[in-house]
Amino acid sequence: QVQLVESGGGLVQAGGSLRLSCVASRSIVSIFRMGWYRQAPGRQRDLVATITSSDSTDYADSVKGRFTISRDNAKKSVYLQMNDLKPEDTAVYYCKATLYIGGWQSFWGQGTQVTVSS
Repeated sequence: QVQLVESGGGLVQAGGSLRLSCVASRSIVSIFRMGWYRQAPGRQRDLVATITSSDSTDYADSVKGRFTISRDNAKKSVYLQMNDLKPEDTAVYYCKATLYIGGWQSFWGQGTQVTVSS
């Protein structure tokens, strides 16, 4: 089991920045992949960025060059630095952890709201 707690969301003007944090209840060293996903009202939950235990990263095309995902194993945390925010980035952002416990399992945080005003 892994509990995830996100923070750092809020209201920001277009062009501004926010940094999201996700703290895990256990060490993340052996967690295969952690990532950020987002869900806007009436839409499906989409991948934003992921990072593996070997620090390999992947980004949605819409955020490449603006968002950066990173991890701090000592703090059991994953971060999402979001720059040059746009109104279309408005969504609830969720943290996800994928690891192998007798089989591949995924765990989600409760989400944090990001609202970008034009």
